[in-house]
Amino acid sequence: MTILALIVLLGVLILVHELGHFWAAKSVGIGVERFSIGLGPRILGFERGGTEYVISAIPLGGYVKMQGMDDEVMEHIEGGGSEAAKESRTPPRRDSRSRARSGRSSGAAGEPRSSDFDAQPLLARAFVISAGVIMNMVFAFFLYTLVAAAWGVRELATTRVMAVDEASLPAGTEALAGITPGADISRVGEVEPESWGDVQRAFLEGPAGPLTLATESPSGTFDIVVPDGEDERRDLVGAVWYWIDPVVGALTPGGPAAGASIERGDRITSVDGAPVRSWADITREVGSRPGETVEIGLLRDEAALVRIVELDDIEGEESGERTGRIGIEVSPPETRTTSVGFGEAIALGWAQTYGFTLRILGFLRDLVTLDASPRSVGSIGTIAVVAGERAAEGLPAFLDFMALFSINLAILNMLPIPILDGGHMVFLAIELVRGRKLSVKQRLRWSQAGLVFVILIMVWALGNDALRFLGL
Repeated sequence: MTILALIVLLGVLILVHELGHFWAAKSVGIGVERFSIGLGPRILGFERGGTEYVISAIPLGGYVKMQGMDDEVMEHIEGGGSEAAKESRTPPRRDSRSRARSGRSSGAAGEPRSSDFDAQPLLARAFVISAGVIMNMVFAFFLYTLVAAAWGVRELATTRVMAVDEASLPAGTEALAGITPGADISRVGEVEPESWGDVQRAFLEGPAGPLTLATESPSGTFDIVVPDGEDERRDLVGAVWYWIDPVVGALTPGGPAAGASIERGDRITSVDGAPVRSWADITREVGSRPGETVEIGLLRDEAALVRIVELDDIEGEESGERTGRIGIEVSPPETRTTSVGFGEAIALGWAQTYGFTLRILGFLRDLVTLDASPRSVGSIGTIAVVAGERAAEGLPAFLDFMALFSINLAILNMLPIPILDGGHMVFLAIELVRGRKLSVKQRLRWSQAGLVFVILIMVWALGNDALRFLGL
C-alpha cells in the first residue's frame, strides 16, 4: 500500500506540474522537444508531433525540454550529458525528426526560430516558467473542492468543552468562562448541536443578541449576548475550545518526547505529579516548566509507565516569555461527515488551499529563523509513510494529502534557487532590470550551483528520514 500510494502521489503531481509547463509553452507558440516524467535514463517513451514523451528512471521529478532553451544542467540530469548538449547546438540534418529535435534554426545554423523559448517576450517566458506552480495550486484547490463536494466535510464529532479562554471572550459573552471543563454543550439557542461544527455555526451565523447556551455533565445554563461584528464572532468561536484527549499523536523528530521513548498512542496521565485529563492540562503543565526535567505518567495498552523527560525551553515570539515544550502533537479526534452544497464546497476548497499555503510558508520562515527544528524536514521516506497512512484511511484522506503535497510542491518549486522554477523567475527578473538576458554561461554557472544546493537539501532530508526510522 505504501509503495503504491507513493507512486500514485508522485506520478500524478509530477504529471500535473509538467503539464502546466507543457500547455503554457504550446499556448504561446514554443516548441517542446521532450516531456519527461522522472529524471535520469529513459525507460520507455515515444515521439509524436515533434515532442518526445518519456518515462525516466528516477521518479523524483520531471522535465519539459523547450525548444531553444539553453539548459545544459538539465540535460545532464536527463541523462544526455554533454553529448546531448552538443547535439542540440549543431545544425539540423535534413530528416524531419532531427529538425524537430534540434530546435535551433530554420535556415542557417545559429539563427533562432520564432518557436524558441528565448525568442519569446519576457512576459510569455514568465508565464511558461510559473505555469507548473500555477497548475499545482489549481490542482490542490480542485482536489479540496472535489473531496468536500463528493464526500462532505469532516467535522469534529464532539460537543464537549475542554477550556474557555476568558481573555479572548468578546463583551457580552463573559458568562461562558463559567463552563466546567468536560461539560457537553446540549443547546445553543434553538440549535441542538451534534458536532463542534454545529456549535461554531450557531455562534458565527446565528442572529445577534441574547442567547442561552446549555450544558450537560454537569448541567448548566449560560446567558450571553452574541455580538454583531464578524471579528467579535470569530473571537467567540476561538475562545471556546473543543475537547481533546491527552493521547500522543505524532512526535517531533529529535524532540524531548521522542528521546524519552514516548510513543504514538500513549495516553498521558500526569506531568510531574499533576493529573492530566485533557490536552489543555498538558499544555498548561508542560508550558509552566521550561527546561525542567519532569516525570511523565502515561498508559500504554493499559500498563502504567513513567518516563523522564527534559523539556525544551522556548522563547515566545511576541511575548518573550519562556515556555516548556515536550515535542508531541495531538492524536486526531474522531470526526463525522456532513454534506455540503457545491457552492460551499468551492468556498471550502479555496479556504483550505489558502490556509495551508500560509501554514507552509510559515514553516519555511520558522526554518530560516531556527524557530522550527531542522529535524522536521523529511524526504521521500516520510512522504511514503504518510501517503501510505492516508491511503489506508480511504480515498478522501489520500486526496486531501495529495492536495497538501501539491501545495508543498508548488511552494518549493518557487524558491529562488537556480534550477528550480523560482530560480528561472529570478533570471527573468534580472533581465527585466538590466534590459538584457544573462548569458548562457552565467545561467549555467548559477544552475550548477543551484543543483549542488538542491542535492545538499535532499541529503539533509534523507538523513532526517534515516534517523527518524531508526528512532533517533
